[in-house]
Amino acid sequence: MPFVKPSIDYSVYLVTGRELLPQGKDYLESLEESIQGGVTLVQVREKNTDTGEFLRIAQESKAICRKYNVPILINDRIDIALAMGADGVHIGQTDMPVDVARKLLPPNAIIGMTCNTVDHVKKAVQDGVDYVGLGPVWATQTKKVVHPVVGVRGIGELLDVLHGSTVKAVAIAGIKSTNVLHCLHGSVSPAGRTLDGVAVVSDIVASTDPLNASRRIATIVQAFKSDPAPKFSISSLSYSADVFKKGVGELLSAAHNFSPLVHQITNNVVTTQSANATLALGASPIMATAPEEMPDLSAAAGALLVNFGTIQNLDGMLIAGYQYNQRRKPVIFDPVGVGATAYRRTSAAALLNAWQPTVIKGNAAELGALANSPEVQARGVDSVGAGFADPAAFVRNLARKERAIIVLTGVTDYVSDGTTVVRLSNGHPLLGEITGSGCMVGTTVATFCGGASMAAASQRDDDAPEDAKLVRGDMLVAAVGGVLAVTIASELASARPDVKGSGTFLPAFIDELGALTPEKLATHAKIAVL
Repeated sequence: MPFVKPSIDYSVYLVTGRELLPQGKDYLESLEESIQGGVTLVQVREKNTDTGEFLRIAQESKAICRKYNVPILINDRIDIALAMGADGVHIGQTDMPVDVARKLLPPNAIIGMTCNTVDHVKKAVQDGVDYVGLGPVWATQTKKVVHPVVGVRGIGELLDVLHGSTVKAVAIAGIKSTNVLHCLHGSVSPAGRTLDGVAVVSDIVASTDPLNASRRIATIVQAFKSDPAPKFSISSLSYSADVFKKGVGELLSAAHNFSPLVHQITNNVVTTQSANATLALGASPIMATAPEEMPDLSAAAGALLVNFGTIQNLDGMLIAGYQYNQRRKPVIFDPVGVGATAYRRTSAAALLNAWQPTVIKGNAAELGALANSPEVQARGVDSVGAGFADPAAFVRNLARKERAIIVLTGVTDYVSDGTTVVRLSNGHPLLGEITGSGCMVGTTVATFCGGASMAAASQRDDDAPEDAKLVRGDMLVAAVGGVLAVTIASELASARPDVKGSGTFLPAFIDELGALTPEKLATHAKIAVL
């Protein structure tokens, strides 16, 4: 007779660990409450327990799982799985080979494997596993990490190997209710393959209230799976030049009406210009870098700009982005000169694995360095060479990889959410003759994003259900608006009779930035949707 494997929902995959239980908390009580809260799959892991006790724990765990129709797996020990009738096993890279395990287990048994590299995933698919555990996403104290941390950005590459297969995937290591949405959002392959779930240990097991601990995670995971390919744009909207012109004008008005506090961790060369640009658009600037301030500032501000032109407080940047992700507020990342030094490259990687940017803005050299592209080289903070052969394809692909809006600045600007690509052809050469014009684009993008976020928040009910969106509001339109504000203001300023050169251009530019209206933006914007 043909065998039928059990149907597995990998959404919230609990890996047990009795050593993590709070004092006075019974293991079986914790397990049952976890399942009541939304755990959909259980793996019993007992690394330091003798066989008899492991079997007893596994049997008692199975009784609770069967009560709620939740499948149960055993970590590593196939003898225990056979003895107590588990639904399958999870094995690591140094455990029993899959083909041997398959021969020993019933034909309908589920087999999962931990995978840390592309080669691991390829071999697991070849061996016929049912699912893979991908990671470690973050460092963790619950298990000795032998392999390097993969990071959120590295999961997409591993998922790409699964394209066309039926093998499921869960993220493993360090996942909590406070970072699960970042993990889900960022862990998507270029082709759009998403995670099937997340494996959680300490955030549930070590909780004194495992029911609500698991419920918090389950609510986010289920909401995410209802819209599994999220972007920071409006997926139902058909974008055109007219749609952008209308939307940009509305967000300029929103920036004036809501006057968002725009928190800027920026380089000290451009602080004054960036503050003045923020004020000109009707928002309020605050420049703060101390890590201790970030929880309070993230509660008050409308958006965060992280510009590491002069990297002075990496810890502040790390904590700031994380806090703004928690608040579901826009984070704009401007990796100034990222290709210039090894320290900048490793710092950028650390930041992008610690939090999810909403918008990444840079010139060709900076974005090329992030994408590991050989087409454009860096000389300090400048680009060298002819640029990308196909800039539209480049920004689209980088947006898919980084799960963010990408803004490529230059003589012609390109903006993409991974699907739509917008070409912007405004600007004036005098922008290149003043210090910090590129950094001011980051500031204006952050201001427009803050306005968009606050406008969306004003329309959302306090008791609205979880929507698994890291940021609400149309950030693609906001990014386009931020670029157009600078480039159109530069054109208007350069045409003034009082502008004789770069020295008189800067104050005139700030004046024109402050005088922008929705009508001016719509009239002057040179937009092409590619």
